[in-house]
Amino acid sequence: MKYLDAKLSQPRWMLHPMQEFIRDGDAVRYEELQAWSGVTGDGGVEHELFYVEADREPYEEALSAVESVRWYDLTPIDDESFYVYISQETRPEDVAWREAFADLNLVLVPPVVYDADAAFHVTLVGPGEDLRTVLSDLPEAVDATVKAVGEYDRRHAPVADGLTARQLTAVETAVELGFYEVPRRAGVADVADELDCAPSTASDLLQRAESGVMRRLVERHGRGHPDG
Repeated sequence: MKYLDAKLSQPRWMLHPMQEFIRDGDAVRYEELQAWSGVTGDGGVEHELFYVEADREPYEEALSAVESVRWYDLTPIDDESFYVYISQETRPEDVAWREAFADLNLVLVPPVVYDADAAFHVTLVGPGEDLRTVLSDLPEAVDATVKAVGEYDRRHAPVADGLTARQLTAVETAVELGFYEVPRRAGVADVADELDCAPSTASDLLQRAESGVMRRLVERHGRGHPDG
């Protein structure tokens, strides 16, 4: 089973209004699409769940102005991050690139991460032939950059499963900087600087990641486990 990590960049005319909001401003510091439904057809209604680190007021103002959005529910996490659940009508511009995935034996592995240029980073899993086909079938207007390809392997999932991509990035950054060494060579502020976020956000990311990993570690290998 093969996987493909790719970065997909769309021209402005294909961008969702919220992608334009990301590209044209600095209110959004990080955004990932965590789950979705009804997004492969050529019409109808779709639903998406996003995790966002952004200035909430301008983000919500921009979201409220999107014509395709029927309704949304925003759930704050802290002063700088929130979840947003969106119900919206499928736009013809989105169908143009989604058709490349139709009728192929591929799975899109969440999350889909958006960068500062509103390009999105995806992981696709499936037969190698289909992975090659999806790249060739994308509209010419979509620029695809292949970042990695190979045999799919998520052996870390039993412990790290459930961590958001942002949490995993925070932990990776902390390890690289020496946050977990004894004695520590870096603090939360150093991790925050590297992630370009507030120290409170970096601390929250690390604490949530550590909590999830430790809980699953104990569940699987603690004293109550047959192998514990």
